Amino acid sequence: MSDKKTVKKKKKTNPNLRLIKNGDIEEPKKKRRRIKKREERPEKIRFGKAKRSVILLTVFLSLFLVLGGGYFYIINNYRVTTVHVDGSIHYTNEEIMEMVMGGRFGDNSLFLSLKYRDKGIEGVPFIETMDVEIEAKDTIRITVYEKALAGYVRYLGRYVYFDKDGIVVETSLEETAGIPQVTGLSFDHVILHDRLPVDKPELFDEILNITQQLSKYSLTADRIYFDSAYNVTLYFGEAKIALGQNEDIDEKIMKLQYILPDLLGKSGTLDMREYSEDTKTYSFEQE
Repeated sequence: MSDKKTVKKKKKTNPNLRLIKNGDIEEPKKKRRRIKKREERPEKIRFGKAKRSVILLTVFLSLFLVLGGGYFYIINNYRVTTVHVDGSIHYTNEEIMEMVMGGRFGDNSLFLSLKYRDKGIEGVPFIETMDVEIEAKDTIRITVYEKALAGYVRYLGRYVYFDKDGIVVETSLEETAGIPQVTGLSFDHVILHDRLPVDKPELFDEILNITQQLSKYSLTADRIYFDSAYNVTLYFGEAKIALGQNEDIDEKIMKLQYILPDLLGKSGTLDMREYSEDTKTYSFEQE
């Protein structure tokens, strides 16, 4: 026999070969990967319906309390207690306040500042515009710019107001204090925003000058009368002041301010048609 040892060849093992014991269940690779990925994801916090309802209710209540608190703070801390009204002649201060502050929240300065921001109030009879200024949380100032009225005439039971150019700016059933009535003018119709159709349109410049001079010396005539020759007579109650033609009107009214107090309550005519700087007295014919 030969002494040579028999050498058995060792079979190479498969590196991908795995041993599975009895009772073990092999999971597919893809499935294991999905499970692993799910395990790596952060778990989302989920609330039940009851808990979500409580959270939403808490949020709404908090929002309501904040808004409600802000509302009551504004209402209580921005209430207007002081109002200044400047420039109103035709309307009383109370009427102006009602126009500006009427309606809900009209007494709240914050609301008024938003309502009248960068705009005035227009469309009010006899008023060009009104400006509202908030001076403090509880104080506002209303500035009234009235239309420049030279006088008024009576026509068909109404008061017809016109400006310095004779343009009809308003008609009313009520008389406005401080604006003189003009009589003696002849016209056959009145159209709002049109000139009064008188024979002598330049007469309106004279009327405006007379009203301005009277205002300058704090005099208020009840009536300005023009006769057929356009001579001027001013009425102060029962006292009449004959000024004559449109000459030296300014100087005559300047002197009238010193004479008129002695004529109040008297009935008669003061003749000032003839004027000179040296004239010291004027004749008064009592009726």
